Amino acid sequence: MFSQQIRGVTYTFSGLVDVMAKATPRRSGDELAGCAAESDRERAAAQWVLADVPLTRFLDDLLVPYEDDEVTRLVVDSHDRTAFAPVSHLTVGGFRDWLLDTAVRDDASTRLAALAPGLTPEMVAAVSKLMRNQDLVTVSRACSTTSAFRTTVGLPGRLSTRLQPNHPTDDPRGVAAAVLDGLLLGCGDAVIGVNPASDAPRRTADLLRLLDDIRERYRIPTQSCVLAHVTTTLDLISSGAPVDLVFQSIAGTEAANHAFGVSLGLLAEAHDAGRSLRRGTVGDNVMYFETGQGSALSAGAHLGVDGHPVDQQTLEARAYAVARAFEPLLVNTVVGFIGPEYLYDAKQIVRAGLEDLFCGSLLGLPMGVDACYTNHAEADSDDMDVLLTLLAAAGCAFVITVPGADDVMLGYQSLSFHDALYARRLLGLRPAPEFERWLQDLALADDHGHVLPTSLDASPLRTLVSGL
Repeated sequence: MFSQQIRGVTYTFSGLVDVMAKATPRRSGDELAGCAAESDRERAAAQWVLADVPLTRFLDDLLVPYEDDEVTRLVVDSHDRTAFAPVSHLTVGGFRDWLLDTAVRDDASTRLAALAPGLTPEMVAAVSKLMRNQDLVTVSRACSTTSAFRTTVGLPGRLSTRLQPNHPTDDPRGVAAAVLDGLLLGCGDAVIGVNPASDAPRRTADLLRLLDDIRERYRIPTQSCVLAHVTTTLDLISSGAPVDLVFQSIAGTEAANHAFGVSLGLLAEAHDAGRSLRRGTVGDNVMYFETGQGSALSAGAHLGVDGHPVDQQTLEARAYAVARAFEPLLVNTVVGFIGPEYLYDAKQIVRAGLEDLFCGSLLGLPMGVDACYTNHAEADSDDMDVLLTLLAAAGCAFVITVPGADDVMLGYQSLSFHDALYARRLLGLRPAPEFERWLQDLALADDHGHVLPTSLDASPLRTLVSGL
């Protein structure tokens, strides 16, 4: 039990899981779960208590029981105590100071990369709760994790994009038209990734062949992915379909992953199957994971020790431990996709996006963010402009881009291809180097990686839609 007195009022917390939840910046999901602080004063008291908790306590005082949860077992059993040693003497508050001091050093990225295997998701979630937005941006920018398949993602000074050409009926010409739109605007270097309207194996296979045909025909140095369930993709690998990346949504508890229809064993099988194809040219990172704050709560799989709710941001960080175990090419949080029940408004969405980038980056992932919101959330495109600018300044590995920022199949608002151009121009960022050279060879980008205005009639890609 923990307690803290503020102005004559004593606030008591039942345990570490309670302190973590009540120290979290306000969000609707924790209020829905019944674990949020009831006032700003109680939140401040919890943060005060959390600042004095030794980092080593998170190795013994587990928020989700070891015997009940394979994610907890993964976290504990894979913890690298040698990597942890440089910060093992610190409290959560002391760790915040250490991170901010380290982030401004010339060797920051090297030191943070060496530390990553020694950190647990609960540690990084805890320290994020004590940080201002600018602290999250500063430390995230100092982290540098790269991954590679046909392009290299996560290099400093680069901002990659997922080109998301979704279509309500998976119409090939509609998908191809969206791909063309994105390529002409310099998007697609992280992946050309389609969410299928149907998870039917035949439909998924048709989309895989469509994207692979486009990539091969125009010799595009990127990777494609149809975001079907991992079991569908495994079957398609067995049947010889042209699978580049293996996708799966994941969460931070065994029960939540069970709700997604996956386990660590199944993900390991998929990882091995994807690598066995040897389709990469500059690397062999084959997994693509998506996460999102609130996914465990929405599945009723958010309870920890003694049945106490675990806050949604800590559970999100635990999902990154799952991702880290499989050396992914891409990981992104769909930060506002689940809805206002979990992140109510723009303030909560922006904060969550920065937390997710920080936690994923500090744990050693090539972390991306889908800066997005649903139409019934208290947010709009101006808010996504703010989030995109902060993410790009913070060294985000990639963002999601869709035609006109409006995904007509999934029914939510994200970023447009033009938004990625804005961020790259504003902050001097460039696409992945392999993709950038392809753009330059087609006279679609200048020597600085900036996309050039072009007429479709004059583009070498003009036959992309008509030829399909």
